[in-house]
Amino acid sequence: MFEIKPFDPESYRRQTRKSTLVIVLLFVSLAMVLSTAAVLVFGESGGDNFRFNLGGVLAALAVCAALMRLKFWSQPWMAAAVYGWQLKRSLMKVTNVMHQVTDAVQAGDAAAMKLLRFYHLGVTQMYQLDANSSALSQMVREIDQHKAAMQAQGLEVDQNRLDPAWLESVKQGATAKDTSR
Repeated sequence: MFEIKPFDPESYRRQTRKSTLVIVLLFVSLAMVLSTAAVLVFGESGGDNFRFNLGGVLAALAVCAALMRLKFWSQPWMAAAVYGWQLKRSLMKVTNVMHQVTDAVQAGDAAAMKLLRFYHLGVTQMYQLDANSSALSQMVREIDQHKAAMQAQGLEVDQNRLDPAWLESVKQGATAKDTSR
């Protein structure tokens, strides 16, 4: 279950730039070393060594991917980047069923209303972290209207956790609606 956590946007951007730079430098270094090693071991002097250079780059990509998942993912210097990835992944889960969410919200479904509120809070944070205020300003009216509708129904507006049950409820509601036709 993903939970939205407070993050200072400047600190977030600084940390993600740092972690990105570390990964890029590692990849470039590995690609150069592995490509050179492949050409030295398998290549021909003055010959076409493109495939060995490409092999070194692909091997560097594989090593970097493995290091990311097995070693770097849990490191403190990667925390901001991992959080951003998880936030965007959680928002995508909602986006994938947004048509069903909006239909269920219009029908007054509480789970869908909570899900949409989580989405609004998550998108707000994502835009703030990415310094994308123009995209956020386009959503303010919709966000405020939905918040007011939740308050009118007596629903809690602080929906900082993505409850998988909400997604299932919305999906099942859409499935039930499709089978009744």
